[in-house]
Amino acid sequence: MHDENATPVPDDSTDTTAEGQSRRAVLRTAGLAGAGLGVGAFTGGTARADAPEAAAAAVDAAPARKGDTMIGVPFQRRSTVRVGIIGLGNRGGSMIDLFLAIPGVRVVALCDPVKEKTAAAAKKVTTAGQPAPATYTKGDHDYENLCKRGDIDFVYVATPWDFHFDMAKSAMLNGKHVGVECPIALQLDQLWELVDLSERTRRHCVQLENCCYGKNEMRVLRMAHAGKFGDLLHGAGAYNHDLRGLMFDPDYYEGPWRRLWHTRLRGDLYPNHGFGPVANYMDVNRGDRVTHISSFGTPALGLAQYRKENMPSGDPSWKETYIESDRTISLVQTAKGRVIRLEHDVSTPHPYSRVNSLGGTRGVFEDYPERIYIEPDHTNDEWGDFSKYAAEFDHWLWKEHANPPGGHGGMDYIMIFRLMQTMQLGLVPDFDVYDAATWTSPVPLSHLSIKAKGAPQAIPDFTRGLWKKARPGVDSEKPKG
Repeated sequence: MHDENATPVPDDSTDTTAEGQSRRAVLRTAGLAGAGLGVGAFTGGTARADAPEAAAAAVDAAPARKGDTMIGVPFQRRSTVRVGIIGLGNRGGSMIDLFLAIPGVRVVALCDPVKEKTAAAAKKVTTAGQPAPATYTKGDHDYENLCKRGDIDFVYVATPWDFHFDMAKSAMLNGKHVGVECPIALQLDQLWELVDLSERTRRHCVQLENCCYGKNEMRVLRMAHAGKFGDLLHGAGAYNHDLRGLMFDPDYYEGPWRRLWHTRLRGDLYPNHGFGPVANYMDVNRGDRVTHISSFGTPALGLAQYRKENMPSGDPSWKETYIESDRTISLVQTAKGRVIRLEHDVSTPHPYSRVNSLGGTRGVFEDYPERIYIEPDHTNDEWGDFSKYAAEFDHWLWKEHANPPGGHGGMDYIMIFRLMQTMQLGLVPDFDVYDAATWTSPVPLSHLSIKAKGAPQAIPDFTRGLWKKARPGVDSEKPKG
């Protein structure tokens, strides 16, 4: 994630455990790697599809619904939203400031095994004039006690990826709505379990995808819905961000958990930032759906080269073998025949880019740098000025919050403000568990496709057929109350 108007700042939504917990997390996931992560580990036992026809058939074979759909289900209206935060590292430690900046939001409880981080976050709460929060610092599973509290409405999870699934489950099983940083889980069976659990508990489980609330992304979304691009044909999104130095920095991530995922998966480890906005442009799960994905990966050379040039011979990283493709490129097909290109590259030197492109029968937008060409506004094969569309098409959230606080150009604040607003007013959230599962599904499926030399992999229809009905999403109307 990135503030387009500043030097790229990695977010990586995922930080935050104590040294002890980091070591245990590493041992836990390293044990899986040592045992050999076969196809079933990342598909939940689903066999790969060797052709688009087989992929489509596999998508239709969705498990039976465990409860009524969560599509269109509003939050219960509440004047005050009581929040519990799990994970207080780089991401959680900064996002707490945004929760505290929103009227009608109270931070009730905090959890992180690093007591110093929990204490620092608790001080922010009292400095903001709120009562001292309860704190949970007793090891790996103390978050379960936070989730059991009766005075929490919403649990926010900002921990290493390994824990996202278990923490989301715990929150819902204890009657809490939950928002999780990217990715929401790492295996297909886990994604299905979160969908089923959301339906059964009647609690929302959302992927906190801040890039869907970027100023450019929301402007493009409204232009697409207004027909400015004509009939939509293709889009692209990416997470291309040079993280080599941070992944080898012992002080940035607590333990090597982020780097170790490059020893386990070959596919797109972080698709959500690029996929979510483009899926919104194309109304995925709201009139269209993604059906299958084909992925290709380059050799994995970048991290090993960086290690050779920068790390001492005795560093533990020398025991690691990297298999994660330096750059993955995936092509995603939709039911309406549209194509989405996804890219992931955090292992080679290059400027930050989420690509963020959309094309249709009347023209195209491309980001990084932002430029647009649509008929009849532009002629002579010359890019136009995207800023000229701001007055007409900027989302009401950006007009109401012209200079939002927080990182990544303000989209973090816009996301949290809007989520808390939907809870306070009793509205349907802008995206739901079906979107979370869809946006994260390229993690396991791109890995399988690369192993199968690009063979298409079925993307499940997590809505179980309800994608055919148009419905609102991030392109929301300003509430009246």
